[in-house]
Amino acid sequence: MPTFKFCPVCASPFGLRQLPTEDRQRLVCSNASCGYVHYDNPTPVVAAIVEQDGMVVLARNQRWPTHWYGLITGFLEKKETPEEAVLREVQEELGLTAELVSLVGLYTFDWMNQLIIAYHVRAEAGAPITLNEELADYKYITPQDLQPWDSGTGHAVRDWLAARGIVNETISLKR
Repeated sequence: MPTFKFCPVCASPFGLRQLPTEDRQRLVCSNASCGYVHYDNPTPVVAAIVEQDGMVVLARNQRWPTHWYGLITGFLEKKETPEEAVLREVQEELGLTAELVSLVGLYTFDWMNQLIIAYHVRAEAGAPITLNEELADYKYITPQDLQPWDSGTGHAVRDWLAARGIVNETISLKR
């Protein structure tokens, strides 16, 4: 994630400083009259394990290597519930209408400083997929053949499979 160099309030340079009430260093505005502290809180992200006709839909982002496929994800918008967000993302990215089945869980993704709120959703049976501009490809996979990956939304996949009695080997995603 990027390290910010300037205060978003007054444009003074940031400096690292340990606050008296904190046990770690934070980016703090160097202008004493401003005092802005950048806490770098995680960004909430929703993820969908999209099931359609008994198959799981995985998608590949335009910027990913050709062998990487993952869940449908997106940022939670202002005044939007996570449930609304995950259904919106499925509609925007796959062109599918879906219904919530269950919350899978909450997962930290430290590399991207995100909190992932993962859901299992069921997409309209037989409906065609229409990818948006973010995605390059998609594929269907049976839950029995789905292998969780070792970071981010892969943990949600692992837990979702385990809840169905499926324990598949976790694969490593090298960056």
